Amino acid sequence: MFFIIAKIGWFVLQPLVAIILVAAIGFLARRLRYWRLGGAFYGLAALALVLCSLTPAGLVMTAVLEDRFPRPSLPQDVDGIVVLGGMFDTRVARTRGEPELNEAGDRVTVARALAFRYPEARVLFSGGVAAVLEEDIPETYVAEVFFASLDLEPDRLLLDDRARDTFENAVYAKELAEPQPGETWLLVTSASHMPRAVGCFRVAGFDVIPYPVDYRTPSGAALWRPSTATTRNLEKVHFAIREYVGLAAYYVAGRTDALFPAPR
Repeated sequence: MFFIIAKIGWFVLQPLVAIILVAAIGFLARRLRYWRLGGAFYGLAALALVLCSLTPAGLVMTAVLEDRFPRPSLPQDVDGIVVLGGMFDTRVARTRGEPELNEAGDRVTVARALAFRYPEARVLFSGGVAAVLEEDIPETYVAEVFFASLDLEPDRLLLDDRARDTFENAVYAKELAEPQPGETWLLVTSASHMPRAVGCFRVAGFDVIPYPVDYRTPSGAALWRPSTATTRNLEKVHFAIREYVGLAAYYVAGRTDALFPAPR
C-alpha cells in the first residue's frame, strides 16, 4: 500500500505537475469570475516556474543531499558490494532487447570497477519492478546481461528482483546477502539518494559503508550558476524535492532511523 500511495502522491507533488495544477486552479477561478484569486494563482505558477527553471535552486537543494555522506576511503578488504537499481531504462531494454543506462548509470559502472578492485567480493544488485500502470520487467533482468557483458563472474552476482523501493532494497538485500559479523559491505547508490538509503539499511539492520556516486552538482562557486538549459535546472528541482518528500514520508512511516540520516 505504501508503494502505491507513494507513486500516486509523487505524481501530484512533482514540480511541473504541481505548477500545472496551480495554473489550472487559476484558470478555473477566473472562469468563475474570481478575478483576483485567479490572477494570484497564475502569478504563483509563473513564479514557481521561474524559480525552478532559471535559478540555481535545484543545484543548491541537490548539493545539500549529495554532500551529506562524503565518499570514504576504501578499506583493504571488502566482502560484498550492494548496488541499488534505478539506472536502467527498463522500457527501452524491454522493447529493444538491449541494456540502456540513464543518468544514474554510475551506479553499475562504479560497482563493476569496485568488483575489479575486490575480486573476491560478491556483487548484490537490488531492483525489481517499479512501474505501477504498465507491465514491465525487473531491473535484475537487464543487470544480469549488463554485468555479464563486463565479464563479472556469474557466481559472484546476487540478484534481488523483489524490491520496488528503497526500503525494500534494504530488507531484501539483507535477506539475500546474509551478512555475517565482521564482514564489510559497500553500499553504492546516487549521492543524493544516499541519506534515504542509509536510513533504510540502518532500520533493516544491514551495516554498510556508504559509497556515493552519480554526483549531479558542482562544488564551489559553480554551484550558484544555473545551467543555460532550463530543463536541466527544472530536473534538479524535481529530483531534489522527490528526495526530500521521500525522506519525510519514510521517517513518518518508520522506514528510516532519522529525518535526515547522517554519518555516524
